[in-house]
Amino acid sequence: MTLSDTDFDPYVHDPTRWATSMRNHSELMTSVLETAGAQSVVEVGAFAGDLTRLLAAWAAPRGAIISAVDPSPQPALAQLGDEDNGVELVRETSLEALAHIELPDAIILDGDHNYYTVSEELRLIGERSETLPLVIFHDVCWPHARRDDYFDPEQIPVEYRQPLMPAGEGIMPGDEGSSVGGLPYPKSAAHEGGPRNGVRTAVEDYVDAHDDLRFVVVPVFFGFGVVWSTNAPYADELASLLEFWDRNPVLERLEANRVFQIAQAWQLKELQARQVPVLERLLQSSAFGLAEKLSRVREKAGIGKGATVVSKDEIRRALGR
Repeated sequence: MTLSDTDFDPYVHDPTRWATSMRNHSELMTSVLETAGAQSVVEVGAFAGDLTRLLAAWAAPRGAIISAVDPSPQPALAQLGDEDNGVELVRETSLEALAHIELPDAIILDGDHNYYTVSEELRLIGERSETLPLVIFHDVCWPHARRDDYFDPEQIPVEYRQPLMPAGEGIMPGDEGSSVGGLPYPKSAAHEGGPRNGVRTAVEDYVDAHDDLRFVVVPVFFGFGVVWSTNAPYADELASLLEFWDRNPVLERLEANRVFQIAQAWQLKELQARQVPVLERLLQSSAFGLAEKLSRVREKAGIGKGATVVSKDEIRRALGR
C-alpha cells in the first residue's frame, strides 16, 4: 500500500491544520499492524472516517477486517459505513462496544481523551482476553497526555472528573493552568498533571500494574502510543521496529516546537480578533476623527513636535483595506 492509493489528505476534516488525525501516523501504524500480523482491527473514535478509510484500503488486499466504533459518526464516516468496503460501523460508545464485540488482533483507541475512559477501555479489553491484543493510542503527548478532555463531562463519574476549563480560557504548552487566548479546549481539565489526569497517565497506570506489557511513545502529532504483551509471538520484532522511535529526543523537540507554533499562531489570531472591533469603532468615532484633525493642526503649528499621529488611513491599512 502507498499513500497515493488512499488519496491521502490528513487535513480534509482539519480546518485549523493542527494535524489532529491519526492518519498522520499512517506509515508507522500500518508497519506496526503488519509486524503484529493483525487480521482484524477495531478503531475506537473514528469521527469522520479519515483513518478508517486508510485502514480499509490497507486491509482489502490482506483480507483483514476493519470495525469503526463511534456513537456519533460524522457524515463521511456514516457514508463509509454504508459502502461495500468491508468496514463495520458500530454506533456505540467505546465502553458499550468493548464490553461485547469480538476482540480483534489490534485496537486503536482514539475516543474520549480522559483518564477514566481510557482506563475503563483497557480494563474491558484486559478482562476479556488472556493475552492483551495490540493496542494503539493517540494523544499520549501534549495536550491530553496529562490533561483530561471530555466529550460529555456528565458521562464521567464525578469522582474521576477534573474541574473544567474556565469559560473563555484555553491552554498553552508549558502552562499547567489556563489562559485567555490559549487553544480552545472548553471541555478540558482546568489544570494539567496530577493523579488520574490524562491519556498517558491512564496507560502508564495500567501498564505498571501488569508485568508483561510494554509501552512505547512516539512523540509526534500529539503522540502515537503502542502497548503490547511481551508474551506475544511478534513482541521482539515489534520492539525492534519501534526502538528508534520510542521517546526519541529529536522528535520530542520537534513536536514541542510544532505545538508551540500552533499555540502562538492561535494566540495571535485571537489577539487580532479582539483588536478588530476596537479599530472598527475608532473608524466610526467622530471623537477620534476630530482628534486626528486637531493633531494635524498641532503638528503643522509646531506644537507637540515629534508626537506620533495615528490616522484613520493607518487603521484601514491595519485592517487590510
